Amino acid sequence: MAGMHIIQGYFGDIKLDGLNWAVTYHWPGALHEGNGSAQPFVDQKASEAQRTALLTIMSGKAGGKWFEVLSSIVTTFHEPQFLPIEWQFNKDKRTARMSVPGFVITESSPLIVPADGSPQHVIVRMPDGMEYKEFEVAQAKTLEGTGPIKFSHKGTHSSLALVTHTDGGLVA
Repeated sequence: MAGMHIIQGYFGDIKLDGLNWAVTYHWPGALHEGNGSAQPFVDQKASEAQRTALLTIMSGKAGGKWFEVLSSIVTTFHEPQFLPIEWQFNKDKRTARMSVPGFVITESSPLIVPADGSPQHVIVRMPDGMEYKEFEVAQAKTLEGTGPIKFSHKGTHSSLALVTHTDGGLVA
């Protein structure tokens, strides 16, 4: 799954500040083999124009290498859902929680050093990354999909990042 809270943003002249979106994904095999499915979610408080803008971005039709790649390996798109999206995020503490009632919940926390139980701080930098340029590594305490795309994982990888997307692609 992927999700974002838009601190400040525009799609053309459509203001997107304060909106959340998320997508759950599934692939039957390796990503590059394609044939994936996606379930998009858009904040219910988004206007019709904002909903269209966010769905256009998520579809890869507005550009952005990450979104274009995802759209090229997804063949089934479930009906977009316009629901409340709960969003909590603290990159410095490596904690996050995102919930779309009835469809997905994820909660991230810091990695823990097994020897002493202290929180571990791991930063990964990817100068040529297409999803993000830098992220904090965390663990997904909970990652559950209960809608058309079902999954349930605990203790798996989570990436927490601040990103800047422009019409020219990912900047930071």
